[in-house]
Amino acid sequence: MKTNLMIILLMVLFPSCAFSGEIYGCIKKGKKFIDKGVRVEITSEDKTYPPTETDTDDYGTYSLCVPEKGRLILKVNYEGQLTPGFVVYSYENSVQYNFSLEEKDGQYSLKRE
Repeated sequence: MKTNLMIILLMVLFPSCAFSGEIYGCIKKGKKFIDKGVRVEITSEDKTYPPTETDTDDYGTYSLCVPEKGRLILKVNYEGQLTPGFVVYSYENSVQYNFSLEEKDGQYSLKRE
């Protein structure tokens, strides 16, 4: 009974994630987590999904609720530079994508860990 009540309470408090998939993970540059406040965005063909709480936190983690399922593009705005898109997939349940930022010729790109 307590479990059911807790689930209902969470759905009421966090409706944006209640019926959607979550994409979350962490981002590193080298062996260190990236700084707090780095913008992570998910786009589909016609919509951009902003982070649900803040951008990255002190440990380079991000979390986005995405109401649609399927193929999406994840981009990171690091040091004023938007990385090329990385294809991710949203499902009914949560999915984790951990990345590392790699720099080549002054351009950043994402590599999945």
